[in-house]
Amino acid sequence: MRMRYIAWALLALAPAFPAAAVEIDPYLRAHAGVNSAHGGQTCFGLAGAEAKYRLGNECGVYGELMLGQQLQRGTDGSVLKGYAMLNLANNAASSNARRPQGGWSIGLPQAYLALENLPALGGATLWAGRRYYKRESTHITDFMYWNPSGLGGGIENVPVGGLQFSYAFLHDDRQTMPTMQAGDTASRHDFQLRGWNVNPGGALEFGLTLIHGNGDGNGEGKGEGESEGHGGAMLTVQHRQKNLAGVGDNRLVVQWGRGAGADNGATGDTSNGSDVHRLRIIEGWHAQVNRRLGAELVAVWQRDTARDPAKAKTWASAGGRLSYGVTDHIKLLADLGHDRVAPRNGPVRRLTKFTGAVALSSGPGYFERPELRLFFTHARWNDAARAAAGSGDPLAANGIFGKALSGYTVGIAFENAW
Repeated sequence: MRMRYIAWALLALAPAFPAAAVEIDPYLRAHAGVNSAHGGQTCFGLAGAEAKYRLGNECGVYGELMLGQQLQRGTDGSVLKGYAMLNLANNAASSNARRPQGGWSIGLPQAYLALENLPALGGATLWAGRRYYKRESTHITDFMYWNPSGLGGGIENVPVGGLQFSYAFLHDDRQTMPTMQAGDTASRHDFQLRGWNVNPGGALEFGLTLIHGNGDGNGEGKGEGESEGHGGAMLTVQHRQKNLAGVGDNRLVVQWGRGAGADNGATGDTSNGSDVHRLRIIEGWHAQVNRRLGAELVAVWQRDTARDPAKAKTWASAGGRLSYGVTDHIKLLADLGHDRVAPRNGPVRRLTKFTGAVALSSGPGYFERPELRLFFTHARWNDAARAAAGSGDPLAANGIFGKALSGYTVGIAFENAW
């Protein structure tokens, strides 16, 4: 509750800063529509899949405002800056269940200080606070596969033999990491090394996360009847290739994690023991092929192994999006994605989603915004997907589509990043 008051205060004070002194980086998206079951805008996602295909498949309103302020400039060229991000969301436009619940929420996901461009450290940065830290995602699914964000501090981008080294120490609890068990805390060490040029236009990037849980072998476990918080680790290797085959950028990622580290580089479920392992492979490519034609492709394969059958499954996903500028301000968009989740004990779940859209845009390019879209989204799923869906989920038997195995939405969407 205190964080919410702080966020409202910052929002009220933001206009008081001189425009020339404040760096402003806003984002906004809003969706509204109707579905084939006579409800509102509805989103389709498969139980056990970690992401969904976004186009025509995001519900409600979401916005964020990133503010940066230079506080002091040193005689050596270093700069002290303060950063704060406000975000607001409202799911009132969503009709995921028969009785949708709305209401605005406001948060402060980032608030930190950074001492940037330190000559003594080769232009590196020292920082402390709460921030989105070196996140990597697949755009068409918004899947944050590498996301060591959190509350802490560190040193960033120190030159080491032509590479850049970063270290961060972060403290996690359920307030910052909702997947953790209630009452658990964890200390997290994040090491990254980037910029190893291994081929023309291609570079390797490495990340290692080490997590120490509050009851991880230190003799300070919890009381009787309480869960023991476990630690874990995660290793990431990413190859980033520019101008693949003369056009587009490509990322190939391999990740392995265990215990509470079997997530996205942050602390995950602290009830996970050392028997819980995750292996993930991601392939992502996007390109502006020419002035009017843009495209993005993504494929994910992820296998979770554990003694507990409920935590053992394989998730596979593949899809892509095409964008074509018919004119300088009108685009045609198409997005197709398929998710498959195979639990160790249980039938295979499947979901296929397609969206076609016409967009009024500021330009013909794939990433050019703002964009106002008129979209049609159709999804189809199987009996296993319906059975695994949570109560009230659109795919569930008691969801908006009942016992149907398909549904569609028609709506409008606005998106802009300034």
